[in-house]
Amino acid sequence: MEAKTIVQALRQALTEEMKKDERVVLLGEDIGIFNGAYRVTEGLLDAFGEDRVRDTPISEAAIVGAAVGAALAGLRPVVEIQFNDFITCAMDQVCNQAAKIRLMMGGQVSVPLVIRSPVGATGRAAQHSQSLEAWFMHTPGLKVVLPSTPYDAKGLLKTAIRDDNPVLFFEHKLLYGATSPGGKLSTSAAELDEVFEPAPEKEYYLPFGVADLKREGKDVTIVATGCMVHKSIKAAKILKSEGIDIEIVDPRTLVPLDIETIINSVEKTGRLVIVSEDVTTCGVASEIAAVVADKALFCLDAPVKRVCVPDTPIPFAPNNENRVIPQVEHIISAIRSVMS
Repeated sequence: MEAKTIVQALRQALTEEMKKDERVVLLGEDIGIFNGAYRVTEGLLDAFGEDRVRDTPISEAAIVGAAVGAALAGLRPVVEIQFNDFITCAMDQVCNQAAKIRLMMGGQVSVPLVIRSPVGATGRAAQHSQSLEAWFMHTPGLKVVLPSTPYDAKGLLKTAIRDDNPVLFFEHKLLYGATSPGGKLSTSAAELDEVFEPAPEKEYYLPFGVADLKREGKDVTIVATGCMVHKSIKAAKILKSEGIDIEIVDPRTLVPLDIETIINSVEKTGRLVIVSEDVTTCGVASEIAAVVADKALFCLDAPVKRVCVPDTPIPFAPNNENRVIPQVEHIISAIRSVMS
């Protein structure tokens, strides 16, 4: 049965990898008895037992620290952190330990660790709504993944589990296709647009460092991540009626980053808008803009535009959250700017 939501796709990937390799173990808060905050691990405790699906105390430092030790000892742990905001409680374990141990040991050990965590604003205020992927792009030794469809989520998670390096695997809450906690599956995510591709029930892996062209166009390149891919698709459909043809590149992995695909698209269109839900300063869009300036500056017919969150904590009030999170109208405004 194909997985029509990202929750189903992630569960399918975990199930397949746990069946194939008994070294794959899961650790996280409430992932066993309560099936995880977003129900990704539903049924896995019954299928694989408490030795391989471990509920943990509410201590991100302890969870990631234990997972680093398990990885060094030969297991392949997959950690669930309920909100990416709280990876900050385990920054030493992630950025000072997992990211560096292989180099410090001269390659004699590996750290095959995956840390899964949701990102994005969904009405949960400043401490549960951030998108912190750029923090981990900044740390050598970590790989960073951000899928936007069920198909990508399954193939990339399976690749992450097979990787011998620590991987930060981020999933946008609005793309899960489920409410939390303990909500029923909804079809709203699957109805987003035509690129929200289901994951087939078959064995496949997607390579890191290979972007996906979600939409071909000739006038403007949009590089978008996560949920912003789908908002960009909506903006492109609206602007098509004005004769503006948008190309949309989804990097899928931020480390490694598929620079070649981005540059090839910019060379074709001559214009670039980058859409990301992290904050503007030192963010994902800033890095991509810098790379394009370095490698394709003279191909640009207009300045690069970034559509990101202003440098502010995410507010709780829905109307204020909608102001700071990039919306379709913000993307359209940026596109019109580079076309003028």
